[in-house]
Amino acid sequence: MCLGIPAQVIECGEHFARCTGRNGETRVDLSLVGPQAPGTWLMTFLGAAREVIDAERAAAIDAALDALHAAQTGVDDFSAFFADLDREPQLPDFLRTKQS
Repeated sequence: MCLGIPAQVIECGEHFARCTGRNGETRVDLSLVGPQAPGTWLMTFLGAAREVIDAERAAAIDAALDALHAAQTGVDDFSAFFADLDREPQLPDFLRTKQS
């Protein structure tokens, strides 16, 4: 299984960036996203950036990864990991019927 890990750019070169994330500092290949400014969040897979993301999405993904770790260690209450679960589910706009 391959998991995406959010990482924040510390320093950027033409093809690689030095980033920090939940596993410390790492070197990330930028071939798919191009050079990025320091502070930019990236979704990384196997040492390569696949997508530029915002800080809010990075935090939500990190929380989900924390929940996965908690499940592996026997925790059974996941409410602290998913802040958006205490809301009613919403249909995406394209699935909602139009009201006249």
